[in-house]
Amino acid sequence: MQNLDNKSRNQPKYSLFKNTSYALSGLRMVFRDESSFKLEFFIIAPFIIISLFLDVSLSEHLLLAGSMVIILIVECINSAIERCIDIVTNEYHILAKQAKDAGSGAVFLSISMAMITWISILWNLVF
Repeated sequence: MQNLDNKSRNQPKYSLFKNTSYALSGLRMVFRDESSFKLEFFIIAPFIIISLFLDVSLSEHLLLAGSMVIILIVECINSAIERCIDIVTNEYHILAKQAKDAGSGAVFLSISMAMITWISILWNLVF
């Protein structure tokens, strides 16, 4: 197996500041260009704020907020998958469809997990 150096992999030398700027640039791009991410963000932000006022333990609060942040993380990964597929082909291909569907499935599962987390913690809070 061939060992690829950083130059042949188009990977710059590691720099904490540059890598942070790449990450923030990616987040700006996803927020600007992906309507699903934007919609999820504006739904999730109030839930995270509401969770701060709930009478729950720190671990429960972290579960509530964390389950919401995971949705945004998975949406970023889904957007990356979609962009990789789109750069390879504009034509319909069953594998491209399956890759995009799998990414969407991951988003669906993360939303389902967050809903179950919120319902179970709120259920215990109320009853």
